[in-house]
Amino acid sequence: MGYNENPKSYYAPMHSAEHLLNGTMDQMFKRGRAFSAHIEKKKSKCDYHFDRNLSPEEIKKIEEIVNEKIMLDLPVIESFMTRAEAQNYFNLGRLSEEAGDNLRVISIGDYDKCLCSGPHVKSTKEIGSFRIISTDFNDGVLRVRFKINELK
Repeated sequence: MGYNENPKSYYAPMHSAEHLLNGTMDQMFKRGRAFSAHIEKKKSKCDYHFDRNLSPEEIKKIEEIVNEKIMLDLPVIESFMTRAEAQNYFNLGRLSEEAGDNLRVISIGDYDKCLCSGPHVKSTKEIGSFRIISTDFNDGVLRVRFKINELK
């Protein structure tokens, strides 16, 4: 939810990788999920409210954590909850009224859970490997660009 693109056009492995990146960023830095994302098959980017660029050590750690979660072959589960229930777990500030009252939740094992309308893999091993290709910081926004290499 809250992405710039039509969620139906998202590439499922990349979209699931984006969820793992968001979960990792939120757990490491406690600044929330990306406020903007552009998800494509070849490369994608997420923008976060931040106060600096990432260090090479932080980039390496993020990649290690995301790849560890991928290799754990975590299940990606779809469930639903009412808007009233969801407000106890999620920030609904950017959720449009058109989303209705029955909201879709995507859970990746016990690692990440968020509202989402896009397509996903059935388990994280389908993603392949994750790599951050660049980061930059400008005017309070940290942009993280990333790729996945699918398993053949």
